Amino acid sequence: MTSHAQKADLLWRAQAYVAAAQIHLQDNVLLRRPLGPGDVKARPAGHWGTVPGTAWALAHVALLSGTGDAELVPLLGAGHAGVAQIAVGWLTGHLVAARPQFTRDEQGLVNLCRSFPEVAGLGSEVTPALPAGDFLGGRLGGCLPFAQGAALASSLGRVIVPVLGDGECETPTTAAAWLAAHALPGTPVLPIVHINGFRMGAPSLLADLTEQALTAYAAGLGWSARTVTVPDDGHEAFHAELAQGVADTLAGRRTVLFMRCVKGWSGPAAANGQQVLGTARAHKTPLTRAASDSAQTYALEGWLSSYRPEELFTDGGHPGPGLAAALAATAWPHLTGPRRAPLPRATVQQQPVSFADAVATVVRAHARAGDFRVFSPDELASNRLSELAGQAWTTEVLAEEVLGEQLAGFNAAGGRGVLISYEAFAPLLATGIISLLKQQRMPGAAPRPSFNLLLTSYGWHNTYTHGDPSLTTTLLALEDPAIRVLTPADPARLTAVLDEAFTSTGQLNVIVAGKHPLPPVPTDTLRQELDRGIAVWPHLSDVQPPALTVLVCGDLPAAVTAEALPRIRAELGVAVRVVSVLDLTVLGDPTVWPAGLRAAELDALLGEDAALLVVTLGHPAAIWSLLKGRHARPVEVIGWRETEGPRSQQDLAAAAGLTAEGLIAAAGRLLKARTRCDTW
Repeated sequence: MTSHAQKADLLWRAQAYVAAAQIHLQDNVLLRRPLGPGDVKARPAGHWGTVPGTAWALAHVALLSGTGDAELVPLLGAGHAGVAQIAVGWLTGHLVAARPQFTRDEQGLVNLCRSFPEVAGLGSEVTPALPAGDFLGGRLGGCLPFAQGAALASSLGRVIVPVLGDGECETPTTAAAWLAAHALPGTPVLPIVHINGFRMGAPSLLADLTEQALTAYAAGLGWSARTVTVPDDGHEAFHAELAQGVADTLAGRRTVLFMRCVKGWSGPAAANGQQVLGTARAHKTPLTRAASDSAQTYALEGWLSSYRPEELFTDGGHPGPGLAAALAATAWPHLTGPRRAPLPRATVQQQPVSFADAVATVVRAHARAGDFRVFSPDELASNRLSELAGQAWTTEVLAEEVLGEQLAGFNAAGGRGVLISYEAFAPLLATGIISLLKQQRMPGAAPRPSFNLLLTSYGWHNTYTHGDPSLTTTLLALEDPAIRVLTPADPARLTAVLDEAFTSTGQLNVIVAGKHPLPPVPTDTLRQELDRGIAVWPHLSDVQPPALTVLVCGDLPAAVTAEALPRIRAELGVAVRVVSVLDLTVLGDPTVWPAGLRAAELDALLGEDAALLVVTLGHPAAIWSLLKGRHARPVEVIGWRETEGPRSQQDLAAAAGLTAEGLIAAAGRLLKARTRCDTW
């Protein structure tokens, strides 16, 4: 072997050994004596099948990155590859930096094996605290478009290397991302597709393709394919293919490296009288009874011994000279966080006159900084934002899931941006966004610019099939303090909200704003709405204490409320207060939501004993989830309701109560309920 191949082999064997030990052992972790029952876990847990190929890829990527010719950032698409990632973290010292009990010696390895799969709160799957963890593999299928987004914000000479499973390539997000690369010319992404023949429980479709068909499949999507079989072709061949793939990628040629191997290779061939190697049985723990079955104990010892740990580690469990030299030759760069201080708020001085003017003005102001991008399906023109289409900083692909991952990757590498989509299609983003929120809560997660989502064309002004506010309902149910759901009532407020969102860090900003013209609203309370998320609107409110308070959440609720108020006052003869809610989370419990109003604040804004009518753009359930346990007054919520079939816009609004007549009727019911409460 060459020196490079020797280092790669040492790294691969060390990763595979530590991974298998984590899954199965609780003592005797360096095999200083024959394995006994007390050395083996009674109930091993983990995912072995992806480890050999993943470890092989990571070893070579890190070594090539360590040469300094190019900076390679590996990403793991499969969350189940976490056991291999944790092995890397222990070997490199990244794990002990995150958790000091996992020192790079025998006791540290004992602690790791006993702690796995919990790993002291890091978990058993891919984690941002360790190398190759910038993408959280829980959202299977998102790694390739995430890598594309990260590459958009990366510096020259950097290549993003997502390691994808062949089962992962069957997901619609990955399948669409191969084609979506055409919208991102010159993006330096070199995917390694780990073809070991199986998904979790059945053969993969990609592995069934012949070499010719696999190459043709890639070529048809615009990618040049390189293929290597491991370990048969050896470390030298893989290194050569990887190095050429990097060179081609940096030269602007889209390249994919297909890495063929046998599922679970280097592990046990059989267990319990059944074939393991090359089958779905290798996916998790091949030897489930090694603590009590002597034959399995013997097989486990032989398996671990095959990696020759005595050549890898010193008597104290530290990396031996060869392994230490190999580790010293590697580089494990992360994606970087925010690259510049955000623009100050209030970059936009002139008040806009329309939705399109508001969005375009703010976006252009931020795009001038050079690290801002717009991601959108093929709907910018439909959303009256034609002037944003075709810009160098705009990406349009008709796949929300792909765009969401691209924005997340762009954020991870320090870029700022926004995804603009129809509200009806936004639920497609739910899985990716929820996984992103989980990642931000995990130990080791780096600060990132906020993930910004502008939802337009909500159901009130659309067809029957295009009405679905489910994403905001789902997100509010998570009670994640990073979430903000913003409902600006006019273009001036939309301008200010977008400007603030684009400068923020670590948040998920969901902005719901209609593209249709509605009456303007005075801006005298705009600063209070921005600073506190809520404000009384004096121009619509009586000065005396209210019997009825109307909360308006968005532009259409504001317009309908303004229309209904004269009749409410004339027909019901009561004082009314109107309160604008710019950030829905202010209605929630302040122990959960950072912007949540304290009880005294809430009562002061709503009136001590006023009945409460909430008029919202989304599901009433979203409002109820925030108000639960926060009121002792009559409350009614008017919002989106499904109908049995297509209806006109007027009929749809009437069915939900979002008309002047609907608000008057609701106010009457509330005032009757308030009167009954007063007599109790």
